[in-house]
Amino acid sequence: MRRREFIVLLGSATAAGPSAARAQQPERMRRVGVISALTADDSEALARNAAFLQGLGELGWTVGRNVRIDYRWSADNLENSRKYAAELVALAPDVILAPSGANVGELQQASRTVPIVFAGVIDPVGSGFVDSLARPGGNATGFLLFEYSLSGKWLELLKQIAPSVTRAAVLRDTANPAGNAQLAAIQVVAQSLGVEVSPANMRDAGEIERAFAVFARHGNGGLIVTGSTSGTVHRNLIVTLAARHKLPAVYPFRFFVTGGGLISYGPDFIDQYRRAAGYVDRILKGEKPADLPVQAPTKYELAINVKAAKALGLTIPPALLARADEVIE
Repeated sequence: MRRREFIVLLGSATAAGPSAARAQQPERMRRVGVISALTADDSEALARNAAFLQGLGELGWTVGRNVRIDYRWSADNLENSRKYAAELVALAPDVILAPSGANVGELQQASRTVPIVFAGVIDPVGSGFVDSLARPGGNATGFLLFEYSLSGKWLELLKQIAPSVTRAAVLRDTANPAGNAQLAAIQVVAQSLGVEVSPANMRDAGEIERAFAVFARHGNGGLIVTGSTSGTVHRNLIVTLAARHKLPAVYPFRFFVTGGGLISYGPDFIDQYRRAAGYVDRILKGEKPADLPVQAPTKYELAINVKAAKALGLTIPPALLARADEVIE
């Protein structure tokens, strides 16, 4: 081999060597924390997590290859929520996904620097999680669950599907400020609809059962369930009690209706988790929560359970059926 050819070949090998070595190096492993107010085996928690993982996968993130996910499940327990928030922060993740306002609050008490993406907070500005929707300004951003005005529509739906209702119990979690705000929005429209509104607590199963027993003693009653973690955790009990006491009920999320409830109107929570993966991706790639605006839901769902309506002796107005995104026979 000629000397010039040898030098060229040696130079090519030297140039290719580091590139080949780099190509063989494993991708940098990133760390994501996920805290949920539900339990690990809850069907809704599983569906939300699947949507989140699907969203990450579509953006090039694969668990075990370039991302590690640490889960914590607080099961609607305040003490657990505080404990697990501190545990996740101590792991120094690149970003934490948190669904509810309670989780975000606990995480921000543990750290004001670890990035947080929330998937369903009702009033992040009023709760102090962000400075504004357009410019969050701190270590948290994400997706609104809904605006309080949506709560008034639940009472309108209740009157449409059960015109004889003149009394409505509003189940809300008193430990959550958003519960009282939703109640206030319902009370704003109650007088014009000729409905007397009664607040009822749903912090735990016993409280829910007592609230139903007291309210159902008198006739012409209906039920509205506000959006909260407690409502989600106790959804099967609430749907069962509503059927037992023959109370037409309006729920904030579709999974109440697929579980036997009458009617629901609210955001697509699964879509929120899928979209949250996009914000997690952007933060992993270097963007800051302070610069990512809080976004409103893009999908709202009206679901109606015809079987539940028949059990209550209700005839669903054709116009309402025509508007439904899902009708369960």
